[in-house]
Amino acid sequence: MEGKRGMGFKNKRSVGGAPNMKNNKSKLFAMCFVLILLGTSTLPQETLSASQKSFLWKIQSKTNTVYVLGSLHYCKKEIYPLSEKIGKAFTESEILVVEADVSDIKRIDIQELIERAFYPENDALEKHVSPEIYEWVVKEADGLGIPVELLNRQKPWFLAITLVALESLKLGFDPNLGIDKYFLSKAEGGKEILELESLDYQLNLLSSFSDKDQELFLLYTLKDLKILEQELGKLTQAWSSGDTKAMESIVTRSVSEDKRLSSVFEKVLYERNRKMASRIEVFLKTKKTYFVIIGAGHLVGSRGIVEILKGKGFLVEQL
Repeated sequence: MEGKRGMGFKNKRSVGGAPNMKNNKSKLFAMCFVLILLGTSTLPQETLSASQKSFLWKIQSKTNTVYVLGSLHYCKKEIYPLSEKIGKAFTESEILVVEADVSDIKRIDIQELIERAFYPENDALEKHVSPEIYEWVVKEADGLGIPVELLNRQKPWFLAITLVALESLKLGFDPNLGIDKYFLSKAEGGKEILELESLDYQLNLLSSFSDKDQELFLLYTLKDLKILEQELGKLTQAWSSGDTKAMESIVTRSVSEDKRLSSVFEKVLYERNRKMASRIEVFLKTKKTYFVIIGAGHLVGSRGIVEILKGKGFLVEQL
């Protein structure tokens, strides 16, 4: 059966008056967008033993089963092969579900992305953030070997994602080896493919923040870049051992340190958790087996998808 996909952006319009970017830069910015910040993770350095818990859950209703796997979007090749329990769950499933289908970057409407993520020609980042934050951006650009002029046109929310993506690549973590892309490739031509959200939804969400929230989002991203390698190591350990408490602590660290981020977390994490849990609830009422891949940060905590589904009376088991 040929793979079936939900709606996404289509690269159907010319760039027109957009920032002067070559094709490879456009693809880079598009990739940065689809690697949503709170879904960012890394990888375990060894495969799981048969008895060790993973970031895979089996959710059961009276009539159906849905497998939910915590996603790692930036990976190294050492992650593969994945554990047998993950492979078995995928094989047993008829339908693959991802947050957004990132298998074909050409589906993104580059023009629409630029309109939402970049300032027009008469505007710039330095007009919307404090001088201190802008100077910080200049230093990061220099460290990454990127002309600051290229980043100065980006809005804070998108610049935050860009910086995390570029720094992760610098550390050796490749989005092309991400778990989402791995299973999308395996499902192509053999399983139906659905989206929990869409690239369009995610773009609308991230671009809807106020200037104040965007600046705060960027500020904490800049702070986190200093400890990104350390944080990736912690994420590695939490994911590989199925440690949900450690994962929750890592994901919510920023908002625990500064409650001003609460409104951002509410929209980016908790609101999406509720909506995605509702979609999974619909799957559980059907007679087909689903394999759902969601950013690991969405699964943990009292307001995470796993607890939401447990609260609705479904049988939940971490495998």
